[in-house]
Amino acid sequence: MISTNDFHIGVTVEVDGDIWSVVDFQHVKPGKGSPFVRAKLKNIRTGNVIERTFDAGEKLPRAYLERRETQFLYEADGQYTFMDTENYEQTTLAREQLGNAPLYLKENMTVYLTTYQGQIVGVELPNVVELKVVETEPGVRGDTATGGRKPAKLETGVVVQVPLFVNEGEVVRVDTRTGEYVERA
Repeated sequence: MISTNDFHIGVTVEVDGDIWSVVDFQHVKPGKGSPFVRAKLKNIRTGNVIERTFDAGEKLPRAYLERRETQFLYEADGQYTFMDTENYEQTTLAREQLGNAPLYLKENMTVYLTTYQGQIVGVELPNVVELKVVETEPGVRGDTATGGRKPAKLETGVVVQVPLFVNEGEVVRVDTRTGEYVERA
């Protein structure tokens, strides 16, 4: 059990039979009435974010998640196969179980599978991945004064907005949390 007074960003708790991660929280002590904790919680399975209010000191069951380092092997017919780097066991997951992870997965990439009570609840990607630009329009000389951007299709099929100077064949770094261009690799 964990008290709402001990909340910190990233702690995982069980609320209404689901697993939630604390994204943000605020202790409120009104002039009249008892103190409370207002928290933003993100559902580990679905990614939905809700705002909940708890009494100060309220106890919630803590959800202990396990992280296993795995290597992404391949995708076939919407099934993604990962190999545990310690015991070489292979795990196959459907596209629906991965959220937006397939947009950034490359073969042989190291990712973490998150499990709760033996059930896989998510895939944790590196914060930044390097992907090759396979399709984009050439930048027009002289258009850089406005700091313009153009769409670029990357090797995994994801489309991101990149600066005008980025050309086909170049490798760029993309933030997997926001889906935004970071820099050229």
